[in-house]
Amino acid sequence: MTDRYAVIGNPISHSKSPQIHKMFAEQTGQDIIYVAIEAPLDGFAATVERLRKEGYKGCNVTVPFKFEAAMIANGISSEAMDALESNNEADAINTLLFQTDKIGGRNTDGAGLVNDIEKNLKIPLKHKRILLIGAGGAAAGVLNPLLVASQSPLVIYNRTLNKAENLKKTITQHEKFQHVSIKPVEFGKLGDAQFDVIINATSAGLTDSEIPLPETVFAPGALAYDMMYGRETPFMKFARKHGAAVVTDGLGMLVEQAAEAFFIWRGVHPDTAPVIKALRQQQ
Repeated sequence: MTDRYAVIGNPISHSKSPQIHKMFAEQTGQDIIYVAIEAPLDGFAATVERLRKEGYKGCNVTVPFKFEAAMIANGISSEAMDALESNNEADAINTLLFQTDKIGGRNTDGAGLVNDIEKNLKIPLKHKRILLIGAGGAAAGVLNPLLVASQSPLVIYNRTLNKAENLKKTITQHEKFQHVSIKPVEFGKLGDAQFDVIINATSAGLTDSEIPLPETVFAPGALAYDMMYGRETPFMKFARKHGAAVVTDGLGMLVEQAAEAFFIWRGVHPDTAPVIKALRQQQ
């Protein structure tokens, strides 16, 4: 019997996830169907419950439901799920696995981001100075793996200081992150600090909005990474103009996080390189 999976979001029509998982299934010989479902803004939990009753095996979760997904996950232990380090410290989840009376949750965004940077871009993160722009679900979902990979101080740069401080508080209440250095900074107050890796985890690219960054923020050899994909954002244009050595969008992260979700569901790691190449050719 063909197993069914879905991605849930609002909006969702732009999602490339069905295409990605179709390519993964064809590559690995897995018998699955994967569809995109737009849930009402006040109907995420009901949509998940409906899919479970209809026999779906799991789902991905995207904007704006990642925090709600963390609230409904109640735990599953499986070899594939346990192989991916939990990122639940940040209370944002993008992958759900359904069993009879349990919902397992993991966030594969962080692993996807780190894999794209270190494996595809071949930029090691260890001891890099990282600036993470944003403090919403996207930022929360990648914070844990970034801290683990870099083993260095990290700055959360956000429009409102309070939200950045809350994200720091959420993750540092967990024992393994109690002694890491996370510095929340409000927009416009970076001063002359420079960073090796600057990651835009905001949705500013959707509205072509500028992010207030100093022109000197990019250290020599810096990576500028926008988690948006499929367009040249103002952040990316700014980075090219002001000295970033490598500028990229988040298409590789999208494919890599999907591969981690596929592994959780199917126990198979697909080859991401041909999928990324195929999607790049469509841009």
